[in-house]
Amino acid sequence: MSSKLLRMAVTTAAALALVSAAPATADRTPAATTTAHGGDNFTIVGHRGASGYRPEHTLASYELAARMGADYVEPDLVTTKDGVLVTRHEPEISGTTDVADHPEFAGRKTTKSLDGVATTGWFTEDFTLSELKTLRAKERIPAIRQHNTIYDGRYAVPTFQEVVDLVKRLSRELHRDIGIYPETKHPTYFRKQGLALEPKLVDALNRNGLNRSGAKVYVQSFEVTNLIELHRKLRVPLVQLTSATGAPFDFVDAGDPRTYADIVSAAGLRDVARYAAGVGPDKNQVIPRDPAGFLLAPTTLVRDAHRAGLTVHPYTFRAENSFLPADFRSSALPAEYGDLFAEIAAFRATGIDGLFTDNTDIAVAQEQLAHR
Repeated sequence: MSSKLLRMAVTTAAALALVSAAPATADRTPAATTTAHGGDNFTIVGHRGASGYRPEHTLASYELAARMGADYVEPDLVTTKDGVLVTRHEPEISGTTDVADHPEFAGRKTTKSLDGVATTGWFTEDFTLSELKTLRAKERIPAIRQHNTIYDGRYAVPTFQEVVDLVKRLSRELHRDIGIYPETKHPTYFRKQGLALEPKLVDALNRNGLNRSGAKVYVQSFEVTNLIELHRKLRVPLVQLTSATGAPFDFVDAGDPRTYADIVSAAGLRDVARYAAGVGPDKNQVIPRDPAGFLLAPTTLVRDAHRAGLTVHPYTFRAENSFLPADFRSSALPAEYGDLFAEIAAFRATGIDGLFTDNTDIAVAQEQLAHR
């Protein structure tokens, strides 16, 4: 076992010692498996698959990320009207499917309050799975990823079960365990509609033999309450996601004044360790930027999280200038590639344990070069 993996196991155990013992949560240590890319067990998560190269949250995107060497693929989970978990970045799907081109669904367009924000479009919970399967995915940010638009209209919206099946098949084919890193999207929003995501997720993991110690699974959420509830039911590690601004919507909805900034304070991270094994911060919470977009000195987040026994997997590392710090941009053109290698190296120097990336191939190549 590598020194980093040993440290992760020890610190995760320390975090769990803070939690009241429960039979279903006896051991949540992340699975110890060999990475495809070598190195020291640094975790590379294919963010929405290989979304730098295929429309996000499609089976093609997840498969490409796995073949590029991702340790985990990340499906965002929402639900259909008939209670089936499917993978979309948001419940509103006009930006990621061709629903607007289907006249039979024109009457489904509506405005809803999504985490307190009035949002107009078409929503997964207003479609049955069979209806949703008539739609096709499209690139979410075509102005930046025009090359991905060639795949528009070619892939269906996958169910969570289809993603699990794909990962199992590719694990056999590639002779390595590929993990799954699902996120519950807008859990308060769905719960208030009587469509809670958590029971469906727990059931899916149970049915597939994945709710067990050592399974290569993380479960993540930007909200807190549902992770605390899942802690009582899952044996896999949980990850508290945080944003550089705002607060978890379950806190806002309940009148709790705490913010994400409070969560990533040293005291807040100790609280997180009572129910989660890791934290997934916005990368700007690890190394902030100045007003011109250049990197400043790292914060203490990584140190404080490790002291609390938490692993740290920041998001999202992308190759285009539009997403890079000014230090690593190649030009003023937002869609051109900058130096993602250098950005990853800068963040790895802070001691992060892994990362989410749209460009798995670059993250894998950076890992391999770093260990030559």
